[in-house]
Amino acid sequence: MAVKLRLARMGKKKQPFYRIVAADSRSRRNGKYIEKIGYYNPITNPAEIVIDEQRAFYWLKNGAIPTETVKSLFSKKGILLKWHHTKHGHDEAKVEEEYKKWELLQLERKKREEALAAQAQREHEPKANAKESIAEAKDEALSDVEKEPVSETEQDSLVQKKENAAESQSESEAPDQQVKETQPEEQTSETQQTEEPDKTEDK
Repeated sequence: MAVKLRLARMGKKKQPFYRIVAADSRSRRNGKYIEKIGYYNPITNPAEIVIDEQRAFYWLKNGAIPTETVKSLFSKKGILLKWHHTKHGHDEAKVEEEYKKWELLQLERKKREEALAAQAQREHEPKANAKESIAEAKDEALSDVEKEPVSETEQDSLVQKKENAAESQSESEAPDQQVKETQPEEQTSETQQTEEPDKTEDK
């Protein structure tokens, strides 16, 4: 019987929770398993990983094959590192020494990641502040416009005033045109009066 170290899904819908189990490779994913050796909770931040090292080493020594996901979880907890050194015949002191070095490297890596995340956040803050100031200015402008709304009746009165002004302007222009039209007739009558005495003198 081939034994695999794999995950068995538990938990509710959209709230996964996994058990790390030793199970027959022919059984279903969520079927029967031989032994539970830990659990993995991906919902928490950071993800929670709990593994019984002794039982994990027991199954690895007996030929159990971990899946890729379980292997990555073992690597995060340093179990694969210890298994590598024990498999090559190193004593416990050597294994512990290498494990401590690995822990220091992990701490340094975590600090670097946190520093990079903080730097990225600082660079992102000025852009976010600029966008917020622009949005606030737009909101203030809209609020000023909304404070003085124009009702439909006021709009109608404004339109009527414009129409009355246009009519009065057209009426004021009309008499001027009449005056211009009457002026040539008066001039013609005056010229006729001046010409008539000349005719009488000739006679």
